[in-house]
Amino acid sequence: MKITKTKKRWGIILLLLAVITILVFYPLPPQAPIQYYDRESGLLETEKVAAEKYLVWLYNNPVGEATLWALVKRKVVSSIYGNMMDRPSSTKKIQDFVEDFDIDMSSVQKQEFNSFNDFFTRELKNNARPVDTTSTIAVSPADGKLLAYPDISNNDFIIKGYRFDILSFLNNADLAKNYLDGSLVIIRLAPSDYHRFHFPVSGKVSPITQIDGDYYSVNPLALRKIIEIFCLNKREFVIISNPLFGDVVMAEVGATMVGSIMQTYTEDYVIKGEEKGYFKFGGSTIVLLFEKNKIRIDDDLLINTQKAYETSIKKGERIGELKIVL
Repeated sequence: MKITKTKKRWGIILLLLAVITILVFYPLPPQAPIQYYDRESGLLETEKVAAEKYLVWLYNNPVGEATLWALVKRKVVSSIYGNMMDRPSSTKKIQDFVEDFDIDMSSVQKQEFNSFNDFFTRELKNNARPVDTTSTIAVSPADGKLLAYPDISNNDFIIKGYRFDILSFLNNADLAKNYLDGSLVIIRLAPSDYHRFHFPVSGKVSPITQIDGDYYSVNPLALRKIIEIFCLNKREFVIISNPLFGDVVMAEVGATMVGSIMQTYTEDYVIKGEEKGYFKFGGSTIVLLFEKNKIRIDDDLLINTQKAYETSIKKGERIGELKIVL
């Protein structure tokens, strides 16, 4: 009798293993390429995605999705991987990464690094990213791919049918009221991008508000499946009070394998283009919120967003100008 029960248990275990094996290698649906407009050339380009097969598997395979929900989205996984990238042995990954993603090292301050994270959080030479200092111009806080929405109340966010939830994102109903019909700018940083972020306008800065959350990927491959990611992930924000642009929300959003969001500024009054902080390893996102009728976002950014394409942007480039309301 015991032998029969043991055989049945082993039969069930083997069957489960067979099912899991089948699901692990479950055919993945073909993915449309991630395309964006290069702002400098005006050409439509295709993005090379770091760990693309892994991302597709996580968000489109039954076992991958179970792994995502149970483990990958959690802080501990990103922290462990982030710590691995702090080890001296991780430097062996740098050269292949630079070559795979054609990273321009001529603009980087130093060429020798102590770890992959040391390379990942690299600083640029002072003249590498000129900043438009005109007081009526707002600039990009980071290198990345940008989406822009002039009036959140009239625009669907990312995917048709889902509207960006300001209240959930800020976790503050009173504050959210100030931006319900304002403007939204999103800058997505891929792992290959320069990962320090800077202030888009000058002004007095509020204390940091931190909101706990998960660590989903912010890559479009993930956003196609879980469109509420920005309101689920860990994030922190400040309000920059500027005499022309009003109260501008600047938020940093964590993502899968982002070890930490590090803030480096120390003063409560900041200058446009000045460094605010940096992300450790992983892709990440900066979100900017402007009050109604405060900014006129540049036409090329709006047109590309309307066509459902991101636009490549560099830190310090103008993204819009003060909106004059007559």
